[in-house]
Amino acid sequence: MQNFLQLFSDKKVEEKLLEKFLRYVVIDTQSQEGVDCYPSTAKQWDLINLLVKELKELGIDNTSVDKYGYVIATIPSNIPKTDATFGKVPVLALIAHVDTAPGVSGANVKPQIIKNYSGEDLVLPGDNSVVIRVAENPQLKAHVGQTIITTDGTTLLGGDNKAGIAIIMTLAELLLQNTSIPHGEIKIVFTPDEEVGAGTKFFDVEKLGAQFAYTVDGEVMGELNKETFSANTAIVNVHGRDIHPGKAKNIMVNAVRVASDIVSLLPKNMAPETTENYEPYLHPYVMEGNVSEAVVKILLRDFVTDGLDKLKTHIEKAIAIVQKDYPEAIIELKIIEAYRNMRGGLEKDMRVVDYLWEAATLTGVNPCWEPIRGGTDGSQLTTKGLPTPNIFVGGANFHSKTEWVAVYGMMKAVETIGNLLQIWVEKNK
Repeated sequence: MQNFLQLFSDKKVEEKLLEKFLRYVVIDTQSQEGVDCYPSTAKQWDLINLLVKELKELGIDNTSVDKYGYVIATIPSNIPKTDATFGKVPVLALIAHVDTAPGVSGANVKPQIIKNYSGEDLVLPGDNSVVIRVAENPQLKAHVGQTIITTDGTTLLGGDNKAGIAIIMTLAELLLQNTSIPHGEIKIVFTPDEEVGAGTKFFDVEKLGAQFAYTVDGEVMGELNKETFSANTAIVNVHGRDIHPGKAKNIMVNAVRVASDIVSLLPKNMAPETTENYEPYLHPYVMEGNVSEAVVKILLRDFVTDGLDKLKTHIEKAIAIVQKDYPEAIIELKIIEAYRNMRGGLEKDMRVVDYLWEAATLTGVNPCWEPIRGGTDGSQLTTKGLPTPNIFVGGANFHSKTEWVAVYGMMKAVETIGNLLQIWVEKNK
């Protein structure tokens, strides 16, 4: 077995990745919470339709898109029928999502290409107050002398997950150029609405027909993921009573004030900004309303699924305390299940992670398993019976104006996946 990228010119691979990535990030695909349509925003179709067109132009005739925006393309196995491995290599899926996070604008993205990166802090030209600091991004040191892509500081970049899309599309093009690289059947999948927790809402795993999958939706070079948070969302609805402020004494019940008091009682040592690694958190991320009615949305995250009930208890205690102070307020709590830690599902067949580790080691990126303090489409897919760990894309600070992606990191992701496909063939001889 030959290391995948040794079969191609590094310069040409870099050019392909950069060209694709820059084309994708300028397309606004921001998703939206709380809307009753799928995909949640029509603009996601702009990239979805482009990807369908590009896949067909590559010669992948078996490319389709359904009414929900799921793109599925099939690269057939090239293993000869006379080969001992024919029919033994599982069907693998490579998955990325088209949408970007709703919290920061994805419109009018102006990517900045920084060649021969010097290793210094990066002051972004569109807003000099936005700085990518090396002290906060030590992984940048691995990319001194290489090409870094950032936003201009006024929007997010969209590396999550357009870097993953560029990686998969580049890999597909390389595989079709060099048919001597052995691989089983490959399913390429692009999903909408991952950032609002609905990436697999209508996805038919059985119809896909893959035995294992990999999301290409990680972060810095070398990081691999086989476990995520388990996640719920709490929605606290507060019903108050409005009246003219001048006549409010002993009558008004201010729903905004009630909701604020509930948030103030949540443990401050269990916030995202005060926790790390495997520590759980409670994260109030939306508060809106008026005197009559207010709503608070709170993320509950824990690597241990049973721990979600403990997090819920903290919210219930806060509500109980505030209810005594505002006896006439009506306070309702609703818990919505989001996703579950994928580790248990992956451990049912360790090949899916063991072969990934071997592939990344062969690539030379000093791999490490990092827990995801969030979720991926792989969380839901694993729960649905399709084991789906996660692969790095070579960037960081996603969902923010300080996003950055290293082209070399993307190249190493392509190489890792190319090696992975060959390992699945080798292991089934």
